[in-house]
Amino acid sequence: MPERKPPRAILFDWDNTLVESWGVIHEAMNLTLAAMGHPHWTREETETRVRASLRDSFPAMFGGRWRDAERVFYNSFAAIHLQHLRALPGAGEMLADLAGQGLYLGVIRNKRGEYLRREGNQLGWAAHIRALAGAGDAARDKPAIEHVKLALGDLVCGEDVWLVGDADIDLKCATNAGCTPVLMRPAAPAAGEFPGHEPALYFPDCAGLLAYLRQA
Repeated sequence: MPERKPPRAILFDWDNTLVESWGVIHEAMNLTLAAMGHPHWTREETETRVRASLRDSFPAMFGGRWRDAERVFYNSFAAIHLQHLRALPGAGEMLADLAGQGLYLGVIRNKRGEYLRREGNQLGWAAHIRALAGAGDAARDKPAIEHVKLALGDLVCGEDVWLVGDADIDLKCATNAGCTPVLMRPAAPAAGEFPGHEPALYFPDCAGLLAYLRQA
């Protein structure tokens, strides 16, 4: 693991970085596809295809009916997301510890900000996280730099700002903003998996990231 100076701020992805979300996303997505006359996706297809926000991905998927599809998805998601909400192991401890160290913590997520903030409150994490920025809160969504700037508030993007996530869009976002891209997921990155936006650091889970920063 390369040595780096401790960050002054960390922005986290939400879904499948801090909370387990694939189940609820998969269910809401298939309800949407069915309503729009499209075939269902397998769980693997959902995990592979869902990256960008709905306003960036649904026009290509549903054409002129994308607003109808958006309404179906969010109505479906709103009905079930809190009952399915589960923190990933060690996420709450990590956030509390990092906030206690004085780090600025934020979240950028490509789902509506209203749902993100409800989930943050449900988990009791709002006291640790300075900004919870969801889709539609900024002029453009992740991987655009506007989303990062909104989450950082008065702070400036730079290498001492880490952007932590589990997917290629998170690494692209960090690269676009000039932040340090950090991959956090069980599977280590494969050679050549992220051309042009390789992770500077990799951790298998929240405990690994926290242990690294405690030693920094």
